[in-house]
Amino acid sequence: MNFDISSYSTHFIDESICVAYISQPVLEKKPRCPDSFIWRGETLIIQEQIMEWVDYSRRGRMARNMSYAHSTFAAIKGSWGVGRFFFRILTSNGRFFDIYYDRAPKGLENRKGTWTLFQEFTPKDKSDL
Repeated sequence: MNFDISSYSTHFIDESICVAYISQPVLEKKPRCPDSFIWRGETLIIQEQIMEWVDYSRRGRMARNMSYAHSTFAAIKGSWGVGRFFFRILTSNGRFFDIYYDRAPKGLENRKGTWTLFQEFTPKDKSDL
C-alpha cells in the first residue's frame, strides 16, 4: 500500500485500546502488530500494517536516572520498561491509524505496559490540496 501522508489530515486521539491477536506474540514486551483492537466499543480489524518503528527515548524521571554512556546504548537497544512500539495500520473499513505499545509499567498491578490509539489519518478535502 502506498500511503502518502501529505494527502491526509492528522487527528490526535491518544486513547487506550484493547488489542487482540489470533496467535499471541512470543515476547509480550516486544509485540508485533495486533490483528484487531477495540476502541470506544468498536472492534476494528487490522487489514494491513503499513509501517512500524520503535522509540526507545526515556521520558519523565526515567530520562534522568542513567549515565550518558548507558543512556546512549539504551536509546539504541532499549532497557526494561522503556520504549514505544509504533504501528501505522489500515483497518478493514478503510481507516488509517497510528497505534503504539508503551512498555512502561503503570504501577504494581499493570507491569506489562499499555496500548494506545495515537492518531487517525483522514483524507483531506480536494479544496485543501
